Amino acid sequence: MPNPIGDLFPADEGLTHQISDTFAVVGTSDPAWTEKVCAMAMARDGSLQMGFGLGRYPNRNVLDAYAATSRGPEQTTVRGSRSLSSAPTSTSVGPIHYDVLEPLRRVRFQLEPNDIQPIAFDIEFAAAVPPRLEERTHNRDQFRVSADLVRYHQTGVASGWIERDGERTEVSPDTWVATRDHSWGVRYDVGSPPADRPQTSAFPAGVGFQMIWCPALMERPDGSRYALHLHFTLVQMPDFAQKTVTAGVEHPDGRVEPIVDLIPSLRFDPANRRLLGGTVTAVMADGGERPIQIEVLGETGVQLGAGLYFGWEGHHHGEWRGHLHLDGERIDDCRPADVARRLHQIRDTAVRLHDPVGGGTGWGNCQPIAAGPWPDLGLPDDPWM
Repeated sequence: MPNPIGDLFPADEGLTHQISDTFAVVGTSDPAWTEKVCAMAMARDGSLQMGFGLGRYPNRNVLDAYAATSRGPEQTTVRGSRSLSSAPTSTSVGPIHYDVLEPLRRVRFQLEPNDIQPIAFDIEFAAAVPPRLEERTHNRDQFRVSADLVRYHQTGVASGWIERDGERTEVSPDTWVATRDHSWGVRYDVGSPPADRPQTSAFPAGVGFQMIWCPALMERPDGSRYALHLHFTLVQMPDFAQKTVTAGVEHPDGRVEPIVDLIPSLRFDPANRRLLGGTVTAVMADGGERPIQIEVLGETGVQLGAGLYFGWEGHHHGEWRGHLHLDGERIDDCRPADVARRLHQIRDTAVRLHDPVGGGTGWGNCQPIAAGPWPDLGLPDDPWM
């Protein structure tokens, strides 16, 4: 065929094409183009958590995923990778499955019993508020656009079950909350770092980087619900500082009260940089302040490094591992400094939030990073993520 066209997929029946090709093809040849879903479900008491992620890399012919559980400092993870072309429209990798039950309302995350680790789960996410688009992520690494992607997040409840070592825990929407996000575009940290170009440090000496990404389901004493989304990034140098904020108060009817600034007063463990808690003051559009307390619920929280975020044991998202590859491990304690460095900082931390102005107490997922020097937080100049 002189002008190649991608294969036809069932989605090509719809009137939703965005480029002059089929849904088998994306609008760029960049090997870092990714479509990714990520989710967590947690018990409100912080005793147990599920983590899930799945990525599709059409320009790398790869579909990969992870499924994990965390109970206290222990984490057990199953990972899978396969050739995308072996089943291009399937969202399954070995025992790991993702299914949309009702668009923008209900999705299912499943890990079948497997030979890799003695964990399994079948979790359904049900939305409490509509999904919310975030600001576009656009980053450059020297002269290359290293990230150009969009993302939406959503907060809700979970139902189903989790099994660990033959013990089943029932998951009820009355006692469990869940968060999820879905992103697509050119993404950072996809595939092994290229060997034929200079390597750059994300955070040179003297540069501090701090962030949280935190969706949470809030409930008032009368049973009414809303959601908070708290997300900021802060880069700080001796003579320069830059902050970006994407945050809001999200209501079940789709209404959003924008938060225009977030002022953090957080504490981190200096040994492993785990979030210990603190307060984030939200500044509303009318200038009013809304202090939100973040309480960390013990040690439970899925470390995303084991899901290949920023790499794990020399492997990376989207890396070709063969037509089907499965692996995983159990880490008894993720807290020691040497283990924490291997796993990186970013973690689905199980937290409880208190919002006196909004009248709600809630539970959710706080992903923190505090890299580089933060003398006021007792953190020395250490660039590890």
